[in-house]
Amino acid sequence: MVWAPLLGRPMGVMIETILVTGGVLALVRFLHANSAPSLQWIAIPGVLVTAALVPAWIGRREFPRLGLDLDHGSLVAATVGGVCLCVLPAVFLGLWVLTLLNLPVPLRPIVPERQGWPAWLLYQFFYVAVAEEIFFRGYVQGNTTRWLQQSTRLPRLAPACIAIFVSAGCFALAHVVVQGQITAALTFVPGLILAWLFLRTGSLLAPILFHGVANVSYAVIAMTLARP
Repeated sequence: MVWAPLLGRPMGVMIETILVTGGVLALVRFLHANSAPSLQWIAIPGVLVTAALVPAWIGRREFPRLGLDLDHGSLVAATVGGVCLCVLPAVFLGLWVLTLLNLPVPLRPIVPERQGWPAWLLYQFFYVAVAEEIFFRGYVQGNTTRWLQQSTRLPRLAPACIAIFVSAGCFALAHVVVQGQITAALTFVPGLILAWLFLRTGSLLAPILFHGVANVSYAVIAMTLARP
């Protein structure tokens, strides 16, 4: 692997991240528009995970840990629990106000009839949350932080803060590209929360858990409020 040393250098890592992210967005958009839903279930998460792990393996870089160890569990549980208590009531209030004003709920979730709720719930946690967090937090945010720390003289916390916004921006852009609607840019806000959780806990477990809980909670709240 003659290119491995290049991918290990700061500028090489950043160029790689830009190219991989652009390629992933294009491929996911293609799969979303041209493949059957049954294929999208495994193909799109597979693309995200592969695109995150393979370059790290080729470049011989350590990938951020998942964080399943018991010693780490208390920090993750407390952090995710606290964020849920702050964020989910605010989401409910915001959607409730929209319904009172007879305004449409943004990013209204759709559960395919043939899929059903149990399968959809599993998909949100074990496919969507895991794959998207591995790519946007583990790969994009991790690489951006590494590049800024190694190639710039920014204040100590600046690289991590900038990486949070880059990760959230790529996360929102991906949703806009795939869904084809500008309202999908609203995912920038939860992207910031997910990126902060990754930074705060030092592992992917916290953003994965919150991502799944947030997706499911948003769907339940939106569908409940939408009922006549």
